[in-house]
Amino acid sequence: MGWFEDYFEFDKHRTDMKTEILAGVTTFMTMAYILFVNPSILSDAMGKEAFNSLVAVTALAAGFATILMGLYAKKPFALAPGMGLNAYFAYSVVLGMGYDWRIALAAVFVEGLIFIALSVTKVRSAIIHAIPLSQKYAVGAGIGLFLVFIGLNDVGLLTAVVNDSGVLQFTGLNTGALASKEIVLFFFGLFLAAILISLRIKGALLISIITTSVLGWLTGAAPWPDHLFSTPDISYTFLKMDLKGLLNVGALGVIFAFFMVDFFDTLGTVTGLSAKAGFLTKDGKVPDAEKVLLTDAIGTTVGAVLGTSTVTTYIESAAGIEEGGRTGMTALVTGLLFLGIGLFIAPLAGAIPAFATAPALVIVGYYMLSAVKEIDFTDHTEAIPAFLVLVMIPYTYSIADGIGAGFISYTLLKLFSGRGRELHPLMYALAIVFLAYFAYLGGAF
Repeated sequence: MGWFEDYFEFDKHRTDMKTEILAGVTTFMTMAYILFVNPSILSDAMGKEAFNSLVAVTALAAGFATILMGLYAKKPFALAPGMGLNAYFAYSVVLGMGYDWRIALAAVFVEGLIFIALSVTKVRSAIIHAIPLSQKYAVGAGIGLFLVFIGLNDVGLLTAVVNDSGVLQFTGLNTGALASKEIVLFFFGLFLAAILISLRIKGALLISIITTSVLGWLTGAAPWPDHLFSTPDISYTFLKMDLKGLLNVGALGVIFAFFMVDFFDTLGTVTGLSAKAGFLTKDGKVPDAEKVLLTDAIGTTVGAVLGTSTVTTYIESAAGIEEGGRTGMTALVTGLLFLGIGLFIAPLAGAIPAFATAPALVIVGYYMLSAVKEIDFTDHTEAIPAFLVLVMIPYTYSIADGIGAGFISYTLLKLFSGRGRELHPLMYALAIVFLAYFAYLGGAF
């Protein structure tokens, strides 16, 4: 144990092995729901036959990236395929825009490589300073609403579909389903999760998913799993990226959208977690930020090779930090649990019904929507573009469209209200890029 204590600098961070292990277990419990939810979302785009591979891939990607975070960056941060980013992958890029899922994986791979390059250069800092805070917060909140929409649609409470043209058709509340077992169990799971969260019970989402699933099995709302464990097999998704497909100009916009969402989601999450752990310097900087961001970028690249959407740092890491985790040992424990448990539970994950995972999507959406409070609604040049991001992401079923609407409107409002000096020069370039992207989608060229 002496080597671990010295390597992770337990004395410096005033922690010990017991505290770090318990913190790692706590983080895993709060994040384990991703083993069920990520395959459920991505298999909508890749086909249901991809589900078992996706369970193992989710565990592998999360385990690898989290262990790397622990050993290299030495931070108590855990990573996994990101919520919101997986939804963008499945419902916007594949089902909405019509790209094959192999092309979407290639876009994630390229985005990861770009992120790696920017993580080791000063270009990253330039982009960070260019994007206004209100837009960063709005994107996170908009993705939260997107997840709620997906959760309600998955369980059949809303009747909404994306047609062959990629346009969302929403017909309202499905009142005929309100009395069904599935909807009743969905609300049970939602309120159980809410109560557990209010009581600050660790692993609230995981407990809700498992409890609701068992009730569904007992009442006949869903079939029992044939067995609980199996040997992992990732052959369906491993190295299935279609890099040639990215030669299509339209895919460049997809890469850009993946990058923007991942970049700012990671930035906000890492900053928030560092503040909670007491890592921030007096001027608000994150020590070893480049190592953290590089780990995140490598995780995304490796995840794409394995066959999953963008891997990112998880805000649920705050649960382990709250338990006292302060070093990479916390992340190491979490990563080992992902590998030791997640790789072998595909049959159990496959038996988890949509009405059990949908509450988790709604609750995660609630967490992400809380970023709205950071937006200054007294300044209309900040609030209106943020509002457009907030509504455009769920209503267009596209994170990229929401980001574009925000960047363009923010630039125009500042410029024509006589406050152009507040714009970073790079914002003009980003607005032009999105104008060209929308023009391409509209068939202008």
